[in-house]
Amino acid sequence: MTSPAPMLTRTWSAVLFDLDGTIIDSAADITASLAHTFSALGLPVPDDATLRSYVGPPLTEVFGAGHGLEDALAEEAVATYRAHYADHVLSSPVFPGVRGLLERLHAAGVPVALATSKPEHTARAVLDNAGLSEYFTVVTGATTDGTRATKTAVVAEALRRLQAEGVDTSQSVMVGDRSHDTIGALANGVPTILVEWGYGSPAEADDAMAIVHSTDQLRGLLVG
Repeated sequence: MTSPAPMLTRTWSAVLFDLDGTIIDSAADITASLAHTFSALGLPVPDDATLRSYVGPPLTEVFGAGHGLEDALAEEAVATYRAHYADHVLSSPVFPGVRGLLERLHAAGVPVALATSKPEHTARAVLDNAGLSEYFTVVTGATTDGTRATKTAVVAEALRRLQAEGVDTSQSVMVGDRSHDTIGALANGVPTILVEWGYGSPAEADDAMAIVHSTDQLRGLLVG
């Protein structure tokens, strides 16, 4: 992907991060669990490219609107996926350079929030296992009952929690890898920086403030 807009340098009051494809390289584990789910439900298993395109969006979109399953079957698919993925969730590695970036933001006193479509308890387990939890002011994910399922709702809740901690969110920025991150952030008045090491495509970059190809480049935009 190439940058759709000049890379703007500014002082950010808070930084929100996506998880899959931004902090952790979870594609292999997620696609394996997706393939297992389709197979377990007796459905055709999509090809690798299609499975990879499902990494990032909420599961309700993948199995419901995205794959056209009826509500009851979509709910069964989500439950089947989560049961299988629970055994693999902690095996995904952190992308090179991301830990150092989070340390730099923490040292600079920049509040950091996680805003992920993963279930919140799963996201917390991932951060704990990777030794990254200390760098996050708040951790926000989806709810398992579907009451907070969209990225728009997740970002809104992350901002609300930051504000409850006394954080100024007027100059917040989202860091992600998919159009869902950009759409969810923009719905809350937050610009997005997309990372090239994630799972998005050039077609998803239109509304991003900037595209970065390395954590060094991202650090320059976030903390100078």
